[in-house]
Amino acid sequence: MTQAERRLYLIRSLLNEKTEYQSLNVPRDAGEQRKLLRSLMNVRMPKVADEAFLRVQDEYLQQELADEGVTDLDDLRPVSGDLYLWQGDITCLKCGAIVNAANSGMTGCYIPCHACIDNCIHTFAGVQLRQDCAALMAEQGHEEPTGQAKITKAYNLPCDYVLHTVGPIVSGRVTREDERLLASCYRSCLELAEKNSVRSIAFCCISTGVFHFPNERAAEIAVETVRRYKVETGSKIKVVFNVFKDLDKTIYERLLGANCAPAARAFFPQFFPIPSRSRPWLFKCGASCS
Repeated sequence: MTQAERRLYLIRSLLNEKTEYQSLNVPRDAGEQRKLLRSLMNVRMPKVADEAFLRVQDEYLQQELADEGVTDLDDLRPVSGDLYLWQGDITCLKCGAIVNAANSGMTGCYIPCHACIDNCIHTFAGVQLRQDCAALMAEQGHEEPTGQAKITKAYNLPCDYVLHTVGPIVSGRVTREDERLLASCYRSCLELAEKNSVRSIAFCCISTGVFHFPNERAAEIAVETVRRYKVETGSKIKVVFNVFKDLDKTIYERLLGANCAPAARAFFPQFFPIPSRSRPWLFKCGASCS
């Protein structure tokens, strides 16, 4: 199959899963098809997909990733010891684990084509990730508490694992409890990563998007928590502070006392319209971290 044939196969398979979708017309335009495919993946409830679907989906996502290009952590230069600062698309970063800023339901973002990192990670990992997250939540029996972490496979992402954490939601002024919970997100992810023998981890800017944690204070807590953890434990885990916005890049450069290595490629615009790139169905990861 070509990529176009795979895309149409996936769209038609997802449309056939619900009777109310079967009357929808599939657009001819490739960009509109990509938007439709992503939307259908976003709204799909967690459930088993058949082997044929998964095979085609995995081939499609792997080719999309190859076309976009992977950035390998081994090719980046640390800014200080085992600490890295990188501005780029976290779904294209090859490392031990990336961190997903999740919501308390932990099964991803269901809003079609939403710009949050939760949506991006679930889209490009594939439908298996939502099913794994749903299984974890069913076993747990309640919503995920703020400040903890879960680990799953990464499936079609170039990293080995995804760490999912729920950051604090800020209403009004930041409280000490907000700060404690955000620090707990970083510490919980580090501890869980090392428990699973993960040697490198990439953090997004947790809670700085729709959860409204101020960017500068969030970055201060992130750097302080990681540095304290490494001093207290003697950990050698490599830590990447992954940013999207220039604002966050500037803040982290100041906190880490270094210049950020540029990403390997240009970035997507933050919002509509979708650019004509190899992954035009992606609204830039990190544009809105929960």
